[in-house]
Amino acid sequence: MVNVAAEMIDRRRLRRRLSFWRITAVAIAVVALIAAPFLLGYPQALGSRLSDQIARVSIEGMILEDRKLLDLLDKLKDEDAVKAVVLRIDSPGGTTVGGESIYQAVRAIAEKKPVVAEVGTLAASAGYMIAAGADRIVARRTSIVGSIGVIFQYVNAEKLLDTVGVEVNAIKSSPLKAEPSPFGPAPAGAEDMIRRLVMDTYDWFVGLVAERRKIPIETARQLSDGSIYTGHQGLDLKLVDELGGEEVVRRWLEQDRKIPAGLKFVERKPEDDSSFSILGEMRSLVYSVVGLDSRAGSIEAALMMKAGRLDGLVSLWQPFSSHPSVQ
Repeated sequence: MVNVAAEMIDRRRLRRRLSFWRITAVAIAVVALIAAPFLLGYPQALGSRLSDQIARVSIEGMILEDRKLLDLLDKLKDEDAVKAVVLRIDSPGGTTVGGESIYQAVRAIAEKKPVVAEVGTLAASAGYMIAAGADRIVARRTSIVGSIGVIFQYVNAEKLLDTVGVEVNAIKSSPLKAEPSPFGPAPAGAEDMIRRLVMDTYDWFVGLVAERRKIPIETARQLSDGSIYTGHQGLDLKLVDELGGEEVVRRWLEQDRKIPAGLKFVERKPEDDSSFSILGEMRSLVYSVVGLDSRAGSIEAALMMKAGRLDGLVSLWQPFSSHPSVQ
């Protein structure tokens, strides 16, 4: 009887302990849920968005047709609290379609509020195309700008295939279908076809530079031979408006565009405008661990950046790359 009573007492004690730890666990979970937004800075970010600001958007790495970035730019265009947009560009370029889509988004913003391109280390090719969409381009003296042009690269692996004993055959509807091919020499007319394609995009790019930088088309064509320039050289060539950094950007916005003095620069990121921002951070961490570019918005973009290969015409400055790609 004594043993039974003691056992019942032990059970009651155990139940009380379990109840205590259950309540404690629930309390900790509730506190964590309440504290998480504050630790992640969401209230401050929300407050920043509600107050007047100068939105700053970073455009870095390989330029692709980034849907999330385009959505962000479109949102900034219509936000009343955003009095101006600063594009901090550090990019060697990318696909011409990616550059064109972002350029058009920048011009749409500029119709409603001032846009400044602040060049970091590099704004070349499609990166410079985007900068040209801004109302003003500010660069450091040693920044790199230019590399205005388009390129289409392909390989001929015929000798390699012969060495390993591989023969590739194809039945095509016409000689130029899927040409140039890496499996053999380009047939007559293929190079002319690609050259026409490249030059059509090149002429558009040159015309864009001439229009936006207010220079004669002949001058723009002379500058568009693929050369790169320092920010100092770009200033003399009218590819850059002013040398400096954030302080120069602020002065121009306040003095020339009459933006209220003292507005805070607020970093705006595509992930910040999505309910999946935490997943975006996790994705970036995973990419970094496996050796991919953490700034990529998708696994496809990350693999393209890693390989240095892209599909489609590319406007890209890559002095150390020998990968087959379209630039």
